[in-house]
Amino acid sequence: MKTFTYTITDALGIHARPAGLLVKLAAGYQSNILISREGKEANAKRIMAIMGLGATTGAEITVKVEGPDEGEAAAAVEDFLKANL
Repeated sequence: MKTFTYTITDALGIHARPAGLLVKLAAGYQSNILISREGKEANAKRIMAIMGLGATTGAEITVKVEGPDEGEAAAAVEDFLKANL
């Protein structure tokens, strides 16, 4: 299992456009990708689950990736977050 934390820097937090792009990215991997914030956990392959986290600017999220391609998936998600959120 690969785990990392990220602090949201986007002024709008996690909103529809980047959430949709994140779902498309996550769907390309076999691994389970979970994002958690303050006790809530969301499957990164479900846009409504991601939006339901309510991650705003300055929120710290934890990403857990587990599966056959977890290393590649974790790196891709981390790069995406740095570039978009």
